[in-house]
Amino acid sequence: MTRVLVLNGPNLGRLGRRQPEIYGSTTHAELAHQCVAWGSELGLEVEVRQTNHEGDLLDWLNAAADDGVSVVLNAGAWTHYSLALWDACAQLTAPLVEVHISDPKQRAEEFRHTSVVEPHAATTIAGQGVDGYRQALAFLAAG
Repeated sequence: MTRVLVLNGPNLGRLGRRQPEIYGSTTHAELAHQCVAWGSELGLEVEVRQTNHEGDLLDWLNAAADDGVSVVLNAGAWTHYSLALWDACAQLTAPLVEVHISDPKQRAEEFRHTSVVEPHAATTIAGQGVDGYRQALAFLAAG
């Protein structure tokens, strides 16, 4: 069974409470449960993690690179400026899918229009709500 890490960055642990008009009402716990279930249906072994600490995310990406594990990544605000994240994504050997609940490129804040993850991603799924995670897992399962 193919292993996939679903990694979520800062403030995503507050899903369901943080700006529901942008991010919806699904909590992070509900999202994690859905990702595991969707993955199981697709023949994937999915593990979901969330952190507000950049070093944790970098460590997880480095381990994924070492182990050849595919990644679904919503790096939150780090998407737009973290060169350390750029470096960590560059070394991944298995596919990386960038996912965003909203579409950062359609947001009013100009800084959200740049992604350091996108150059390393096999695809980016944005603006699909939490269903974007299902789409990302389906992309990985399709190979």
